[in-house]
Amino acid sequence: MTKHASIMRQLSPVRNSTTLNEAPELAREQLQHFGIDPESVYGQALLQVTTHLYQTGNELHQIAILNDSLKRLPKTDQISYFNAKKFLCFQLAKLIDMLQPSLRNSYQALDMDVSSRAVKGDYPLFANVGALFSATPAIVRTATYLYACTEWVEDAFQGKESTHPVYSRLLNPTSISLSNTIVSLEAGRYAADYMAWNFNSGMAAIDSLLSNQLRHGDILLTSRNVYGGSFQLMHDFYARPDRLDIQLEWFDGYTGEEFDARLKAVHKDHQQRLQDGRRLFVYLESPCNPHGYVVDVPEICRSAHQQGHLVMLDSTLATPFLSRPLHHPDKTCRPDWVIHSYTKDLSGGGSTTAGGIIGESFRMFLPKGSKHDSQNEKVNWDQTLFWDVYYIKGAFLDADKAIEVIQGIKTLENRMLTKCINTLIFTHCLNHHPLIHVNSHGLKDHPNHELCQKLLYLGLPSPLFTIDMQEANVPRDAFVRFFDALEPVFGHMVSLGQSNTLVLCPALTSHSEMDQQAQAKADIHLTTIRIAMGDENPRDLINQFTAAAMLHIDPVVKGFSDAFMTENEVEKLIKTIHLDVHERHLNANYQKHKSP
Repeated sequence: MTKHASIMRQLSPVRNSTTLNEAPELAREQLQHFGIDPESVYGQALLQVTTHLYQTGNELHQIAILNDSLKRLPKTDQISYFNAKKFLCFQLAKLIDMLQPSLRNSYQALDMDVSSRAVKGDYPLFANVGALFSATPAIVRTATYLYACTEWVEDAFQGKESTHPVYSRLLNPTSISLSNTIVSLEAGRYAADYMAWNFNSGMAAIDSLLSNQLRHGDILLTSRNVYGGSFQLMHDFYARPDRLDIQLEWFDGYTGEEFDARLKAVHKDHQQRLQDGRRLFVYLESPCNPHGYVVDVPEICRSAHQQGHLVMLDSTLATPFLSRPLHHPDKTCRPDWVIHSYTKDLSGGGSTTAGGIIGESFRMFLPKGSKHDSQNEKVNWDQTLFWDVYYIKGAFLDADKAIEVIQGIKTLENRMLTKCINTLIFTHCLNHHPLIHVNSHGLKDHPNHELCQKLLYLGLPSPLFTIDMQEANVPRDAFVRFFDALEPVFGHMVSLGQSNTLVLCPALTSHSEMDQQAQAKADIHLTTIRIAMGDENPRDLINQFTAAAMLHIDPVVKGFSDAFMTENEVEKLIKTIHLDVHERHLNANYQKHKSP
């Protein structure tokens, strides 16, 4: 069978059983399948149109196989080809629209009883054509989908018909649009090699990935500073001997050298398990919660991959604005999966919970019965994230949440730039006070500052950091009154990544799952305040913080508020940082877009 015959057969209602190869034959067979006499008046008209469709399908495939050459074309040609193809899509949609009156008449001619008409309503195909022209992805609120024919839906259940969803728990067009968006942002030029699945929360995404990969007795080497919910999931579920008995090991430090040393120690401690066939995985969070530290993801990935270990990275705090680890030209330096809690900065409004996982396509989905077999890795279809977890657990993302995240992503760059600027202003302002310890790599003397400069866009800091006033010896009751007085300019809320600045005490909230020993190792104290920076005017934040200190700390620590910056010093700091960051941002964009 020729290649063009194989392509045309994909349009046949009997694609898996037909033996025909040519467009006229396939068209005639299609009409007979639906009980239409090709020699009738209707039959002759449908036969001619259907024959053209089969031929068009083959010709469209010829266009598709030229896609690899597009990157080598001049920019002017790329623009022309895009617009020509875009208009072709409009033409094809217009052809469908031209068919709608005839289809509606056929539907009405069935002459169903009024009760049946009321139940069924307008046939969906009539109304949905207009959605093809929607300027934003259509919100597809449906649980189920129309079947085209028996063999097509059979292929859909086998994962061989991507354009024919069978159930929104598995595939929903709005959610798929979000997947395509996040893959393009995270993987860039390598996007064709990656896929994403979306979940109902960030924790659902983390749990799905861990359950997909971990087997009983495996070893999980994890960066010390991770979100409290992640710690609880690993420690209280996966590591329990009566569950998966995962051996949890913790990595303190930031650098590739520190990771190498820890990995060697873990290999030594678990030598017997590794010899018995147990696997070791690496789980990173960078920047981390609650302090915002970054770890050297490329070097850690390189080291882990040299030893044959796969790497999972929670990149929620970075977002694709601050860090794009899958853009690295050396594949060994890329994590194998990138996790996002869309709940945070990607959606940005704090109105939805969602999460996603990006990974190489062969680990995310393979059609039933197929396998990926490379020199380094063998993956069977039932080991992929889709079939092993997503298909059976139901932690999918619905259309309404997906569109919220898509809309949020549209303003990501501006929001993140403002948050990073506010972080620099606020941390430098607080760092001026001798009794406030600011734990942010945005400060030049911070031990994590060098990696911040190396790995994050423009060396901008994570808009999540911590402070404490341990040196001031503020009594507990005064500290509590001070913290409570930070409202309403600072939001007392559990979460991060929203438009407003949020504060909480990790020891009592986000990391309360850790015992005191684990909290101490993570540098979390009872009076540690986690600050998730928002987009407000930084003057309001500084003024509220200072006023709350005057009201509740000054009475117990004499002259405490006198050590803050003066109003003139604050104004000078704001202007200096704004001009510096915006100038560097403009220069970076110029360098990226200027002609070679």
